[in-house]
Amino acid sequence: MAGFLDSEPLREADEDMASEINLNNCLLTEEEREEIQQELAKLEEEISTLRQVLSSKEKQHAELRQKLGVGSLSELRNNLSKGWHDMQTSTAYKKTSETISTAGQKTSVAFTTLGSTITRKFGDMRNSPSFKSFEEKVETYSTKVGGAETGGSFEEVLSSAANASSQDTPTNNLTDGSERP
Repeated sequence: MAGFLDSEPLREADEDMASEINLNNCLLTEEEREEIQQELAKLEEEISTLRQVLSSKEKQHAELRQKLGVGSLSELRNNLSKGWHDMQTSTAYKKTSETISTAGQKTSVAFTTLGSTITRKFGDMRNSPSFKSFEEKVETYSTKVGGAETGGSFEEVLSSAANASSQDTPTNNLTDGSERP
């Protein structure tokens, strides 16, 4: 029994041979055999006719759709639109959309908090003793370089230092007032 189950599947030649054996084993008379062949020929002819009718109907269908302006492009657009609508109304899409919205809101809050924290830390840093010392050194430098008598705010000091460094660029004038060639 195991050998029978392990055998290879039937090939086309095997099927033809099996059908001949079945017809011969059924003990059909020549008259019955001829009747079956006629019925088979009639069915094949009907199938051929139906294929021709179907082809004609498909052609007529295509022509009517063309007259209505329903082409493959508009059909594709309608299918995509329907698919998009179906997707948007699906439970999975709604849950995903809600999750993304919540994540976006939380991210926005996180960035706002981060910005506030950074601003606060810069304020704390500006009020620290180290920064005050640095600010004093810049003011002293600014006074020496820019010739300013008063220190001013940090922004004024930076502006004055920038102006002083732009005026420190070498010129073409010699010490005696004559120009270099």
